[in-house]
Amino acid sequence: MTNAPNRNGARVVRVAIIGSGFAGLGAAIRLRQAGIDDIVVLERAGAVGGVWRDNDYPGAACDVESYLYSFSFAPNARWQHMFSPQPEIFGYLQRVADDFGLTHYIRLNCPAEEARWDASAARWRLTTPQGAVEAEHMVVATGALADPAMPRLPGIDHFAGKVFHSSRWDHSFDLRGKRVAAIGTGASAIQFVPAIQPHVAQLTLFQRSAPWVMPRHDRAIGPTEQRLLEKVPGLHWLYRARIYARRELNVLAFRHPVLMKSAERTSLKHLRAQVSDPELRAKLTPTYRLGCKRVLISNDYWRSLDQPNADVVTSGIREVTPSGIVDNDGTLHEVDAIIFGTGFKTDHLPLTDRIYGEDGASMAQSWGRSPRAHLGTMVAGYPNVYLMHGPNIGLAHTSVIHMLESQMDVVVDAILYAAHRGATTIEPTAQAQARFVEAVDELTEGSVWTAGGCDNWYRDATGRNSHLWPSATFDYRRRARHFMPEDYVVHTARPPADVLS
Repeated sequence: MTNAPNRNGARVVRVAIIGSGFAGLGAAIRLRQAGIDDIVVLERAGAVGGVWRDNDYPGAACDVESYLYSFSFAPNARWQHMFSPQPEIFGYLQRVADDFGLTHYIRLNCPAEEARWDASAARWRLTTPQGAVEAEHMVVATGALADPAMPRLPGIDHFAGKVFHSSRWDHSFDLRGKRVAAIGTGASAIQFVPAIQPHVAQLTLFQRSAPWVMPRHDRAIGPTEQRLLEKVPGLHWLYRARIYARRELNVLAFRHPVLMKSAERTSLKHLRAQVSDPELRAKLTPTYRLGCKRVLISNDYWRSLDQPNADVVTSGIREVTPSGIVDNDGTLHEVDAIIFGTGFKTDHLPLTDRIYGEDGASMAQSWGRSPRAHLGTMVAGYPNVYLMHGPNIGLAHTSVIHMLESQMDVVVDAILYAAHRGATTIEPTAQAQARFVEAVDELTEGSVWTAGGCDNWYRDATGRNSHLWPSATFDYRRRARHFMPEDYVVHTARPPADVLS
């Protein structure tokens, strides 16, 4: 098959990849390395990068060490920080796209608006603003955290000031000297709050639950160390392996919550060192087991809240008025800007509500309230589609890039298996998918996510963990590494094709 229009004018490709963050770029690279060149990458924005393009708020940085939060097949000896800020990671992804020759395959400003399975042609028909695309296989690499969650607070439409989400930061609005409300205390807020606090007239943080915060052991990486990593064979691998091994040990505490007590003591000591006011310290002390929600790292978040121009409100929000926010105690907090650090829509994966199967039902509809996929990647009943960062691929203890690379093996193996047999479709059996879901549920049982005494976004509307992989990453890699033909249904309607054609 060639990347050319069919008689209806649609561009026809073997594989369409939706998204150009880590998952999309990585999938494109691995497919090309496997000899599958007939691909297109559809990117809704004007540049590659995914969440590391979108989340450019002040203080944005990674909470996993740079040497591990990068592709194993694209090592970077020029990291300048152990925990890289957003510009470094964004630049890394741009270089990866250039170095691996992906620019030719990427369509920018080309969002996939919907995808419908055409059973008669055994293709996915994608609608985009730049014209239709038909693909034998479709890789959904939109990421799990792509669409911001904006709570509909009463009165928010009448607020006279500025309103935006941290992932859509309005850099044209000057916060200096302004009264600012920050809503939310998640991974984004813990970074932008200390970044803006020294510059605003008043910072009011609306906190629903206090996060656990651990020290951030960051450091600069100087030119000498960079040169050594570039020139000494194996040194970069040793750095990466050491970080990986240390982080994998942490999964034991997530699986066995009693082991979290030592980390909790470290976090509380960190809090005492940063916050002198006993009343404020009480507000900022978590009331649930560490690890139940995302564990955050920062050296300045708590300290920034123990400042004369900062206030923490824990009573909740009653309404928004034209001049500010009224809390549930009836106090009006007058502000000039409201910044939502409220995370992302996680009730279903982006685009899955617009991926329609043969029966006309969307993937999200077929899931109901609990997303499920075999190996977190392929969904029974939806042939030739692969979800990068799908259900139960997220991690709480280490770099998700490791999981994405394992998923890439699943994608490549499935597409090559189908091609070698001249198969028009491939999908997991319902039984294989059910076994994987059952394994996830068993691994989750008794973990900090179910026994931690708190609500978290990892659990869906049914109470089931449908977001995190609740075990070691090498356990997932073991499951994903060997393609098991008996776990898949294939339909063959043509003689075997040359995989590289």
